Amino acid sequence: MERSKTAPSPQSRQVLAGLVRNIGYEVMPFKGTEEKVLKNVPASVPLTVTATGGKGIEVTVDLATRLRARGYSVAPHLPARLFRDEAELSGVVDQLREADVRRVFIIAGDAPQPAGQFPDALSLLKSMDAMGHHFEEVGIGGYPEGHASFPAAAIEQALEDKAPLATRILTQICFDAKTTTAWAAGIKQRGVDLPVFVGMPGPVSRQKLVRVSAGLGLGQSARFLQKQQNMLWRFFLPGGYRPDRLIRGLAAAVPKADTNIRGFHIFTFNDLAETEAWRRRLVQSVAEQVQSVAEQEER
Repeated sequence: MERSKTAPSPQSRQVLAGLVRNIGYEVMPFKGTEEKVLKNVPASVPLTVTATGGKGIEVTVDLATRLRARGYSVAPHLPARLFRDEAELSGVVDQLREADVRRVFIIAGDAPQPAGQFPDALSLLKSMDAMGHHFEEVGIGGYPEGHASFPAAAIEQALEDKAPLATRILTQICFDAKTTTAWAAGIKQRGVDLPVFVGMPGPVSRQKLVRVSAGLGLGQSARFLQKQQNMLWRFFLPGGYRPDRLIRGLAAAVPKADTNIRGFHIFTFNDLAETEAWRRRLVQSVAEQVQSVAEQEER
């Protein structure tokens, strides 16, 4: 982890130590993903598996169940707009129950039109709740910088409506630590008291993003690039993007606000070897900093 010009405070170091202990990875259900996970990621790192309209729900659920059988804690994305009806939803829930998959991440999804009766995440959450699902952890999305397709008030209301049916929030990418922290403090003030895991890219290159996009198919690729255009732009700035900078910024900002930020959700774009090597360096570096401070205080 690179050093900052101004040394972080002891409080920031303690906050940082707590946050880096709660890092999860997001992976895409491409050919070879399972092998990459098994080769590079310890089972102690929780995973989520994305879903796309082009590949359907089946490949996401299949990968999630196979990774669960290998000992991973895994949450498949369940996009509401890809489900036709309650019967299909019930079938997927039963399949995940049989596979002992206890975590899910519920989103509306990017499909232009709903496949059936679920136009948004809230409708799917309500149906799952009514059927008495087994999931111990239900994640929903958070938008620190809003959403291009919806007014801010609608996004805020949707989060408040979904929160009683969820157990955690995973945020979309935001590159400004103060914006994310202010947003997290704001939702807590409005009564949304769920733990927040801040979404951010891992140490991925723009070339990797282009390769990932190429593997999604034309329509999905266009939507992917549209969603990631702010991220791509970041990679052309002097010095590029480095997750350590954003993590340090959050560790400094979190103690100054009343939030429920608890950890990080890393968008790996399936670059798992480099992401895991980065995570281990980060954890070791933070632990050494905390230990150094403790030793100095004892003298």
